[in-house]
Amino acid sequence: MKNMKKKAATLAGVALAAMSLAACGNNQKASGDLNVTLKANAVTLDPAKTIETPSSSMQTQAFEGLYKFDRNNKVVLGEAAKAPTVTNDGKTWTFTLKKGLKWSNGDPVTAQDYVATMQHWADPKTKSQSADKIADLVNYQAVANGEKPVSELGVKALSSRQVQFNFSKKVPVAEMKNNFAANLKPANHKYLAKYGQTYGSSSDKAVYNGAYKVTAWNGGSDDTWSYTKNDNYDQAKQVHMKKVNVQVTKDNNTAQNLFKSGKVQETSVTADYVKGNKGNKELHTALMATQYYLYFNGKNDLTKNENFRQAVNYAFDNNQLAKKVLQDGSVGATGWVPQGDMKNPTNGKDFAKEAGNLQKQNVKLAKQYWQKAQQELGKKELTLDLLADNTDDQKQVAEYLQSTLQKEFKGLKVTVTTLPHAQHVARDFAGKFELNLTDWNSDYPDASDFLSLLKTGNKVNFTNNTDEKLDQLLNEADDGTKSAAERYKLLQAANKQVHANADGVPLYTAAQAHLVSSKVTGLNYGPFNTVAQYQYAQWKK
Repeated sequence: MKNMKKKAATLAGVALAAMSLAACGNNQKASGDLNVTLKANAVTLDPAKTIETPSSSMQTQAFEGLYKFDRNNKVVLGEAAKAPTVTNDGKTWTFTLKKGLKWSNGDPVTAQDYVATMQHWADPKTKSQSADKIADLVNYQAVANGEKPVSELGVKALSSRQVQFNFSKKVPVAEMKNNFAANLKPANHKYLAKYGQTYGSSSDKAVYNGAYKVTAWNGGSDDTWSYTKNDNYDQAKQVHMKKVNVQVTKDNNTAQNLFKSGKVQETSVTADYVKGNKGNKELHTALMATQYYLYFNGKNDLTKNENFRQAVNYAFDNNQLAKKVLQDGSVGATGWVPQGDMKNPTNGKDFAKEAGNLQKQNVKLAKQYWQKAQQELGKKELTLDLLADNTDDQKQVAEYLQSTLQKEFKGLKVTVTTLPHAQHVARDFAGKFELNLTDWNSDYPDASDFLSLLKTGNKVNFTNNTDEKLDQLLNEADDGTKSAAERYKLLQAANKQVHANADGVPLYTAAQAHLVSSKVTGLNYGPFNTVAQYQYAQWKK
């Protein structure tokens, strides 16, 4: 989610002045700083408070967990010296840290840092928006509810280099490895103690154990900052780019012009560019594990009406949306879980493909449901607002949704409100919307990560609806007692229940497109790790 309209020339001027860009056009020597763009402002350096891509992008460069993603987006050991010892029927995981690990300020990285970090996530004062990532730790719920102190959370330091995680149930190895790599980045326990809930609100309120230090970032309104090589990183010798300059560039034409002139070496681009430049060798496109949805607010009289939800559920042609509106490689959603996510543990088949097309357009049925909704509400004419990001692609999608709903449902008027990404996210959590165009980017290939979006109590269940049958199926699937095959069947049942209840409408699986300079190598993108890791970037010789 992101967007535009400031005049391109103005933004370009601001971008060049603010960044002091090292690149000086296409004849630039292949050396010096790497210059890149980001489509929206980062909000925080605190992983516990992060659910949006720009902040995750920043944290990816600056922090490293027990596992990490290698240059080919495969999960490998990070700060862990070896694979964990798993005992207690899969409920207890004990890690040993590598020797000599240091933070960017010279402090040693210790087991206590991981303990303090997990306690920070669970602490109700933190108001973590992604605490479900650690919800399986022993006593998590009691700690999060303020019923027990954070010291009783299921994580402890056995020594300065040994940290032990105790889970309330057996956890799948693949799922946890991905979770550790993608989400569970440590914080320096001294900095957490010093800054508390303002930890990570600016670059000087954190120290870093990853390939880079974040510098000159003063908070969520900043449009420029840098990643400076962290000489204390244990693999610093393999980090070739000493400095990466970031410019938030919301206008796509500006981003493309910066790239064409050699002022930046990496930038994301949208459908308009992809359509006209399919032969460009510097253009890289791939599907992400990102699904876009239209959410209904369960507290609004119209959008909580089941007949209205069902009407909208049948209104859209997702293939048309993907192929004619976006035209960037995105594909129309066939269900709540995107294709390419989970595989059947028995036969290896794709979860979404086995589920079948659950999201077919049926205009006749949609209109029947709409008439029922009008009758129940006692109104022939209704007005709703659709909330979206103010980026080019999301404006296009919002306009398609708006025109389709007004065309198919006589008496319905849809207005569109577009906001910068951070403001949109704030409205999500505050429940200040009627219709909401939003997305979810998964960290690991498991259908539960998407299906749990609608689970009661999930902090990112923005619908505020409750589906007891869905909750029961998800709880059974993840109670730690089911075989992989049994769990898969339960998740498929949960998938059908999501569609039966229609709390939201899956729209499309998003593609990402980047322009990467032919002078740069090492920037790779994957469905579950959509942000390039600059530590692997090099100038071509």
